[in-house]
Amino acid sequence: MTVRGKEVIHKSKSDMKYYSTNKQAPDATLEEAVVKGLASDKGLFMPYEIKQLPASFFDEIDQLSFQEIAFRVADAFFGEDIPSDTLKQIVYDTLNFDTPVVRVKDNIYSLELFHGPTLAFKDVGARFMARLLGYFIRKEGKKQVNVLVATSGDTGSAVANGFLGVEGIHVYVLYPKGKVSEIQEKQFTTLGKNITALEVDGTFDDCQALVKSAFMDKELNAHMQLTSANSINVARFLPQAFYYFYAYAQLKKMGKADKVVVCVPSGNFGNITAGLFGKRMGLPVSRFIAANNRNDIFYQYLKTGEYNPRPSIATIANAMDVGDPSNFARILDLYKNSHEAISAEISGATYTDDQIRETVKRAFDETGYLLDPHGACGYRALEEGLNPDETGVFLETAHPAKFLQTVEGIIGKEMRIPEKLQAFMRGTKQSVPMSKDFASFKAYLMKR
Repeated sequence: MTVRGKEVIHKSKSDMKYYSTNKQAPDATLEEAVVKGLASDKGLFMPYEIKQLPASFFDEIDQLSFQEIAFRVADAFFGEDIPSDTLKQIVYDTLNFDTPVVRVKDNIYSLELFHGPTLAFKDVGARFMARLLGYFIRKEGKKQVNVLVATSGDTGSAVANGFLGVEGIHVYVLYPKGKVSEIQEKQFTTLGKNITALEVDGTFDDCQALVKSAFMDKELNAHMQLTSANSINVARFLPQAFYYFYAYAQLKKMGKADKVVVCVPSGNFGNITAGLFGKRMGLPVSRFIAANNRNDIFYQYLKTGEYNPRPSIATIANAMDVGDPSNFARILDLYKNSHEAISAEISGATYTDDQIRETVKRAFDETGYLLDPHGACGYRALEEGLNPDETGVFLETAHPAKFLQTVEGIIGKEMRIPEKLQAFMRGTKQSVPMSKDFASFKAYLMKR
């Protein structure tokens, strides 16, 4: 039984429901929440219940593998809606790579989330969502679902590679011509199979507008089943809780798990929200730090209690260039709109490009560890905000080689490019030129 507001909801087994943060849409099943992505009132889906994991799980967590830990966490979220053997296969297929905790200095550790196929943290959520959506499509006997995703870089590559070869799903990646790095472009234009890259003659905002217009077009939706795969989708953000539990397990093995502080480089706030869900499930994290670049909307909210979104500012930590973080709605909902409750568990930090550059250079010179610009914000926040008796972990969200020119310019040395990235670079670009005019985009899709 769960109580929300004045309602008392009795749930039977196999009946985990999701509500909208705007509270104006009907409740949804997991399948509806995943396939729709966004609620009909434009709110974000939240589960009615966040289950506590038993103390025995945390007693033995350091003896379990990443996959075993993730399956226990996934079962608490999704176990009522997906058969156990299917869920286990989805989790084990998703996590065919490691996310190691690496000591950088003293009590500061890096949780390296760049060992997946596209060398970015989004691989975990994208791969899980692809497999979950594939399961629902087979279960419903649907012929094909078409995923539309607009990207300025990493989202497109993680989603395209996550869905590559998944039966019953075709992915269309829309990206702005000439505004994506060559490495990022090659990660989704060289795949073929069920992935189509559309090179839009415009900006990222134009790509996003085409996707939104497509979802609103009745004729197009009657012609083909459309869905989205960005971080507002519960199947994209919830699986990101897995690596917080695994990080804790690794620290426990090192005898460093007493007072853990987790610092998350934050843009759209999906990543830190997954960590906060983990804490609600019993994960022993003392507190969180949200590290921002100059887009410090959340930092200002912590200071003033007022949330004032504004247009984003371009920085060298570009994945965090968000002026109105979507998942802030989930954080507010989780803490019942209490600024005091949010401030008690999350503190903030904000850094300029010059401070980020200085941090990358200094960390490299002092420790030999090479940070990417986003991880640098997390590392610096721990340097400045950690108490002597605490252990800090920051999320290194992408491999520094994905920001090759920026990072090489800072350290004054050439970087070794990982073989996974080199393999993408050797591929042949295949893309379809597209104007930013919706009529052309619609006509193209209507012929598919």
